[in-house]
Amino acid sequence: MEMWLKEEQIESAAMTYKVKETLVRRKTDFQDLAILDTEAFGRMLVLDGIVQTTINDEYVYHEMISHIPLFTHPNPKKVLVVGGGDGGAIREVLKHPSVEKAVLCEIDGVVVEECKKHLPEISCALEDPRCEVFIGDGIKYVHEHKNEFDVIIVDSTDPFGAAEGLFGGSFYKEIYECLTEEGIFIAQTETPFYLPEVVKSVFSDAKAVFPVTKLFMAAIPTYPSGYWSFTVGSKKHDPENADLSKTIDISTKYYTKKLHKACFSLPKYVEDLIK
Repeated sequence: MEMWLKEEQIESAAMTYKVKETLVRRKTDFQDLAILDTEAFGRMLVLDGIVQTTINDEYVYHEMISHIPLFTHPNPKKVLVVGGGDGGAIREVLKHPSVEKAVLCEIDGVVVEECKKHLPEISCALEDPRCEVFIGDGIKYVHEHKNEFDVIIVDSTDPFGAAEGLFGGSFYKEIYECLTEEGIFIAQTETPFYLPEVVKSVFSDAKAVFPVTKLFMAAIPTYPSGYWSFTVGSKKHDPENADLSKTIDISTKYYTKKLHKACFSLPKYVEDLIK
């Protein structure tokens, strides 16, 4: 008998994946968690029926959400990742030798626990001595740490349920205060094809708080439409004009210095959306 995962995040469309084996299925205090082994994408983390990351395409998301802000900041030493319990963003952050401390603030400890067991390729840096894992509410954590982080990465699930409060102007104001003088924040901000109003609203909220606000795109096969947006908010530094001439070379599969600049060239429909 064949087994298939059908993801119905978008009401008018669905994505399906052939499943070889269910490795974990748990109901946590916050969500329904599954780790599946699939034919096309290898092992994948699924929360409330929605694919979060997979072994075969995770590098796109984690590299772009991490290296764009870290190569834009002139000297990032302290980084906060809100969400991201799989550890992929932390892995990429710690490729930067300037980083002295990276804090992972994840509300659901079960995500961290199961990803360490079943997705070690992604979670491998969570044991790095520079990494601190804090299990708790990211909104509360940001509120309690003023002027502390050089870069904040909001690696959240979609804007409903446990992650709903991680989208919107009030949280972005808290992030602004949590950042240092040259601080930069980045968030995944959904698909402009299926959820244009979410992209428009989040970009507008960030722009109302940060002097420099930019949106860029990346191609992620397992996310609805395969074309995903990220929003950067910065106090001083424009990621599109970052001086990359003296940055170190790091091991990547998707991010390049040329792509760092090119990803901010948007299709017209996306440009029109955020005007």
